[in-house]
Amino acid sequence: MDNNQVTLYRKRHIPNETNNLKDDNIVKITDNLIITTWKALKPRKDIRGGASAYFLDKGYKVSKLIDHNGDIVCWYCDIIDTTFDRENNAYIFEDLLLDVLVYPDHSVKVVDADELALAYKNGMIDADKMCKALTQMDELLNLIYDGKFYTIIQLLDEYN
Repeated sequence: MDNNQVTLYRKRHIPNETNNLKDDNIVKITDNLIITTWKALKPRKDIRGGASAYFLDKGYKVSKLIDHNGDIVCWYCDIIDTTFDRENNAYIFEDLLLDVLVYPDHSVKVVDADELALAYKNGMIDADKMCKALTQMDELLNLIYDGKFYTIIQLLDEYN
């Protein structure tokens, strides 16, 4: 597949928006993996940019966040649901709200569970999506706790 003809979108529920990731640079694409490099969408003091690995068959995206000195801030893991629009040759990455942060000191933090609950309560997502998000987060946490997250770190270390 020609990387230049693929379009990437990020669909969020909170806030309700879909963004074309037109400035992301696709550096690798396979059936189950897309790797991009990018700069922060909006100027930030803490993050310059990074690299992201979308694990299409696993339901998560892991981003290596880099500060302005080139140091790693953390690995930010989004739980996602991916749809491929063949007609437009586009991937839509739906943010399922749960996030896992892995820091350089190996500490782990789960965030935005309250947003998942709010999205479900307000009918933004259904029970199937909520269960999918929880299951995918559990699989990611097991990968981390089993000491296998380093494989993702090594993959992203090739970029930035």
